[in-house]
Amino acid sequence: MSFRTIQSEGPLRLVVAGAGGMGGAWARNIVGSPDAELVGIADLYPEAAAKLAAATGIGGLATGTDAIELAQRTSADAIVNATIPEAHHPVTIAALSAGLPVLGEKPVAATVAEGLALAAAAEHTGQLFMVSQNRRYHPALHQAKQRLAGLGAVGIVSVDFFQSPHFGGFRDEMASPLLLDMAIHQFDMARYLLDADPVSVSCEEYNPAWSWYAGDAAANAVFAMDGGARFTFNGSWCSPGHETSWNGSWRISAERGTVLWDGENDPSAAPDEPFEPGEDHGRDIGGSLRQFIAALLDGSEPMGRVHANVMSLAMVEAATQSAAQGRRVAIDDVLDRSYAAALANERDPEVLAVLKSWPSVREALSSKRSDSE
Repeated sequence: MSFRTIQSEGPLRLVVAGAGGMGGAWARNIVGSPDAELVGIADLYPEAAAKLAAATGIGGLATGTDAIELAQRTSADAIVNATIPEAHHPVTIAALSAGLPVLGEKPVAATVAEGLALAAAAEHTGQLFMVSQNRRYHPALHQAKQRLAGLGAVGIVSVDFFQSPHFGGFRDEMASPLLLDMAIHQFDMARYLLDADPVSVSCEEYNPAWSWYAGDAAANAVFAMDGGARFTFNGSWCSPGHETSWNGSWRISAERGTVLWDGENDPSAAPDEPFEPGEDHGRDIGGSLRQFIAALLDGSEPMGRVHANVMSLAMVEAATQSAAQGRRVAIDDVLDRSYAAALANERDPEVLAVLKSWPSVREALSSKRSDSE
């Protein structure tokens, strides 16, 4: 299924929804892009929008409390949704319904059920909804995947993630801070490296005695992936000393060799065979922005299109359910329950019709995959 493109001879005009930390990061990247123009900042708190607008250095930059109204007032081409996860669904639905494509912060929504509703809404409106999984946009991650091309079938992908951030605020009080707020990055990167989706997961959460988090800040998870590979995640948010990269430390074991990546520098492979460098996807949210704009202008399929991204959030929900229930959880069970919830909660008859037209959730999502790009 294609999406509507935009005919533009100049930079695309963008409104940022959400004036928090990520909203500021997006604003800076838009200002620094030759292909984009920041035309407005929206936030429920007018003073927050005004403060960020002033920080951009753009005189007279428009602000407002309603992103859609602001986009219409400024003749914006699209919205960047940098609101909190609980607001991702309502803001994105409103934008798509108003004929505005959306580039959204991860996660796609607060729940898989809401993510499925957004995928259906994007289909119905014909507008692009792309989710920015910014850690996919790292040149060394792409090089790691390219180095795997000559090593045969991949059987094991493992990542160690050990950090010790003192955030303060809501993360310190979350029930599952590591899994809910961080692990989606590594889960999504594993899907990219394997070009595969999850089948099931067994996960255990725990909290070291010295942890400053109220909830479990450490976890081990083993995912069975389609095609037979295994992905293992071993992580902690309360492990000071010899910390890994925020991308994690990776070992990818294939039929004829292994690739190692420390999460920052160029990966190494044994045997060290020649490889094709591949396309430059850019870096971090700047790469997401570049690919979103390119997709809107030429119709190319971006990595983070909503259909291709929902499964990464499903991995998070399945892992937390496995830890809570003390058993292996099938991803299809999570998808089925989420689909039932999406059907029950949807109030737009046309979006509901799209949901009902899907032969299965997995088939509907996999038909829009672009992980191999």
